[in-house]
Amino acid sequence: MIALLAALVFAASVVRLLPHPPPQDGLFFSTAYYDRNGGLLRLTLAKDDRYRVWTPLNEIGETVISGSLLQEDRYFYLHFGFNPFSLVRGGWISFVRGGAKQGGSTITMQLARMYWKMNTKSIGGKIRQILRAVQLELLYSKDEILEGYLNYAPYGRNIEGVGAASLIYFDKQPNALALPEALTLSVLPQSPTFRIDKNTGLVGEKLTIARNGLFEKYAEAHDTGNFNRSFFHLPLALRQPEELPFRAPHLVEQLAKESFAASEQPTAVRTTIDPLFQKLLETQIGAFVDRNRRFGITNAAAVLVDTSSMQLVAAVGSANYFDDTIAGQINGFNIKRSPGSALKPFIYALAIDQGLIHQQTVLKDVPSSFGAYEPENFDRAFLGPLSATQALIRSRNVPAVYLSNRLRFPSLHRFLKLAGVSRLRSEKHYGLALALGGGEITALEIAKLYALLANGGRLREIQTTIGELQNDESPDRLISAEASFITLDMLAQTPPYGSGAAAATNDPIYWKTGTSRSFKDAWSVGLVGQYALVVWIGNFDNSGNPAFVGAQSAAPLFFQIAHGLKASAQISRTIAQIPPNLKQVEVCLSSGDLATVWCKRKGVTWFIPGVSPIRVDTVYRPVRFNAANGRVLCDGESAPTVRTEVFEFYSSDILALFRRAGLPKREPPSLAHCMSNANASQPPAITSPLRNTIYTIRASKNGSDEITLSATGSATVKTFYWFANDRFIGKSERSSPLSWLPLASGRYQIRVIDDHGQVDVRLVDVALGE
Repeated sequence: MIALLAALVFAASVVRLLPHPPPQDGLFFSTAYYDRNGGLLRLTLAKDDRYRVWTPLNEIGETVISGSLLQEDRYFYLHFGFNPFSLVRGGWISFVRGGAKQGGSTITMQLARMYWKMNTKSIGGKIRQILRAVQLELLYSKDEILEGYLNYAPYGRNIEGVGAASLIYFDKQPNALALPEALTLSVLPQSPTFRIDKNTGLVGEKLTIARNGLFEKYAEAHDTGNFNRSFFHLPLALRQPEELPFRAPHLVEQLAKESFAASEQPTAVRTTIDPLFQKLLETQIGAFVDRNRRFGITNAAAVLVDTSSMQLVAAVGSANYFDDTIAGQINGFNIKRSPGSALKPFIYALAIDQGLIHQQTVLKDVPSSFGAYEPENFDRAFLGPLSATQALIRSRNVPAVYLSNRLRFPSLHRFLKLAGVSRLRSEKHYGLALALGGGEITALEIAKLYALLANGGRLREIQTTIGELQNDESPDRLISAEASFITLDMLAQTPPYGSGAAAATNDPIYWKTGTSRSFKDAWSVGLVGQYALVVWIGNFDNSGNPAFVGAQSAAPLFFQIAHGLKASAQISRTIAQIPPNLKQVEVCLSSGDLATVWCKRKGVTWFIPGVSPIRVDTVYRPVRFNAANGRVLCDGESAPTVRTEVFEFYSSDILALFRRAGLPKREPPSLAHCMSNANASQPPAITSPLRNTIYTIRASKNGSDEITLSATGSATVKTFYWFANDRFIGKSERSSPLSWLPLASGRYQIRVIDDHGQVDVRLVDVALGE
C-alpha cells in the first residue's frame, strides 16, 4: 500500500514537472492606464469585449482571498480538485429533496468549467468537470489554481476577474479594498447578473443579504477587531462600466498604438500624466474655446513637459475628443504642422555658437533678396538696424533668414535632424523658408526643443510612461550651455502678454509665438519655470482663419495656463546659474561692437570668449575740421584752430531706410580727399547674389527672371560699378539695386567697384532651364 502511494506521489510530481501552459493562456486582457499617482485614466476592453485584468495572487489581498474561500470552497486546500461530501450534499438537495439546485463545485471545478468552457448541467458534464479538476490539480499548485479562479470568475456585466471588478466598481486595486467592498466581490460570482441595479449601481437586497451573511462567517474565522458592523448596513454603490474615467484620451490611444506596433499587450501602463496639470490644461482650453468661438476658434491642443525629468505631465490633443465637427479624436499634439516663427530661437542659438552674433549684435531688418527668395515681415514693414535680441523677440523675418543662410555646421535643417524631428524632407527642398516655418513639426517635438534650452543644450527624449528607460548619462549636446543661456536671456525680454503677467516678478517666462502661412496655425511656446509649455490653435482640416495669429490667439491661452501653473504648483527657476565661461562686456548699442569714447548709446552683452564676434565700434567716428574754413582735416593734418564733431557712419541701405522712415540721419562730410585715412571709407560689401547659391534662370519667364545685384558701402560712396567676368554690366546708385540677366549657364565672378576704387568680389553659379 505504501509503495502504491509512493508511486502515485511520484507520478503526480512527474506530471507537475511536465511543460504546461499557464492558466491565463489563450485569454485576452484589458489594459489599465494610470496617471503618475496611480489614478485610473482608462480601462480598455479586451479583444473579446470583456473587462479582464490579470492580477497575481499576491496583489489581490488577503481579505478578498479569505472571503472567496469562505463563500465558495472553505476546504479548498484539503481536497484534490473535488469534494465528495459537497457533491453528495448538492445532489441530495437538488434531486432528492427537490430544493434549489446546488452544484457542490469546488473552486478547482469552477476553474475547469470556465477554462475549458464546459457544459456541466448534465451528470455526464459534471463527471467530465471532475476529471478536468483533477487534471488541474496535477498540473498546477493550489495558489495557481486559486489565482486562476479569481481572474476567471464573472463579476457582473462583461466584467471578469477580481482585478477588473475592483477597478471598475470601487476604483481600487484588490489589495486596497475595505472589508465591505472585499466581501461584496467575494459573493458576486455566485449570481453576478441579479444582484446589482444596473441603473443606480447600488447593491441589491439579495447581494446585501449574501454579503452580510458572509461577514458573519468571516468574523467567526478572523479577528475583525473593532470594525463597526454598522458599515454593513450602509448602502454601497458600485460604479458601472459606463462611468469609467476617460482621461487623457489622445495620449492613451497613442500609447495603445505604440504597444500594438510593438506586438505587445501590457495589462497595466503607468503614464507620466499629472492629474492636476491635465485637468488644468483641459479646463483652460475648453473655457478659451468657448469664449472665442465667435472668432472661429473651435480647436486647440497643448502639451506640458517637466524639463527636469523630461516627463510629459499633461497632454490635450483637441478641445473636445467627442466633437466630430472638429474631428476631435485626431491627436493634435502629435500631428505635423508648420511652426511659423517658433523655431527662430534655435537659429539665434546656433548663430551664437558659430560666432556669428552675440545678443547685442546689430542686424539689418531691411528689404533683402536671398536669391529668388525675398522674405517679408508679418507687418509688411522693416525696422532697419536692431539688436539680435530685438530681432528675435520682435520676430523679424529678414534677420532670421540672414542668419540661417550663414549657418554652417550644423545648419538649421541639420540641427532639427539631430534633434529627432521626424519626416523632414531634404534641406534643398525647404531652402531658407525653413527658418520661417517652411517645414512641419509636432507639438511634442517643439516641446523637446525648448526643453533642450532649459537643459543647457542637452537633448533628452520625452518620457510618457513611468519606468521608461532613458539614457541620461551622456545626452547629446546640440547647443552649448552658453548659447542656451544667452538665447533664454534674450527670450526673457519678450514682454509678457497682458498686464502684470510676469514682468514684476523675478521668475520670467521665456516664450515665443509662431504663425504659419495663410493663418493655418497659431503657436505660443515657452518655458514656465521647469516646464516646457506648447499651445497650438488651428483646424485639423487645414483651413485658415485670420484669427489664427500666435500673438493674438495662442498667447492669451498660453499665459492663462502659465498663471494656472504658478498658482497650483511649486515652480522652480528655468535658468539655474550662469555658465562659468560667460562674460559681460560693454558695447556700443548702435553697432553691437566694443564701445569707444565717442559712442553715445552704450550697453552690456553676454560674451563667449574665443567664440563671440567682437570688434571696435566704427559707427560713431570723430571728424576734425579746420575751424577757420570748415575743411575736413585728414590724419596728420593740423590747423591753428580745430573743431571736432562726432558723426554716425551707417551703410547706404540703412541710411535709405532711415530716410523712408522720416528719420534722416545727418550725413557725414566727404572724406574722399583723405584716402590714406583708414576710417575714411570702408570697401563695398556685396549683399546679393548670395554665396553658395545656384541661381536658376527659367526660360518660361521671358527674361523677367533676373538676378538682383546689390551692395552696401560707406556713407561717402555715391555709385557702384558692376562687372561679370570682367565685362561691365552697369552702374547703380548706392541705395539702388541693379538687375542682371545672364545669357549662359556657368560660374560668374561678380565684381563691384565703388567710386573710391574699392572692390568686393563674389562667385555665383547660374543654371538656365526650368
